[in-house]
Amino acid sequence: MRLLLVEDDEILGDGLVAGLKMEGYAVDWLKNGKLADEALKLNCYELVVLDLNLPDMDGISILKALRSRKNETPVLVLTAKDTIPDRILGLDSGADDFVIKPFDLNEVCARLRALARRNEGRGTPTIEHKGISLDPASHQVTFNGEKIELSQKEFEILSFLMSNIGRVISRARLEESLYSWNSDVESNTVEVHIHHLRKKLDAEIIRTVRGVGYIIDSNDE
Repeated sequence: MRLLLVEDDEILGDGLVAGLKMEGYAVDWLKNGKLADEALKLNCYELVVLDLNLPDMDGISILKALRSRKNETPVLVLTAKDTIPDRILGLDSGADDFVIKPFDLNEVCARLRALARRNEGRGTPTIEHKGISLDPASHQVTFNGEKIELSQKEFEILSFLMSNIGRVISRARLEESLYSWNSDVESNTVEVHIHHLRKKLDAEIIRTVRGVGYIIDSNDE
């Protein structure tokens, strides 16, 4: 899952990037408000973690601009301001949730998982479909009741496809979700991961739509 972190504090940003990457997120980190606004215009993110105090363009302005473009990407705001008027302003400007500094990384990750669930229209923590049970919190997958060992990228691809059941996802969109700016991606990387997933699961679960992408069909198909 690709995430944009907007935070100008070097120490805090370094810690967040390291922790979020360990949780499996592909993280793009920016320290400038205007650059963040441009990145949100040009790239697709599943989540945004946004500080409010930023150089050149503050977080509230970024939020308002994002929502004015009809972009519904979930935004978790990081703030040192713990007053009701500040939270009201943030929520009314388009924030989805708040974390007050200083914070615990585990709480940040739990709130991000909750935002992702809400954005996908899920109420349950696990995603279940055609014998597969995927738990984003523990990164565990079972198939017909048996635990399946997946690499981090295999897990992320399966999670992305299961979050979009019934929709064809292009290879480019999968790559965009899986890799940050600085990642080196070989041309057949996604195909290799899909091949491994098919060997570990039922080969028919992930279907190739030739020339378009990949899909996990809904139960009706």
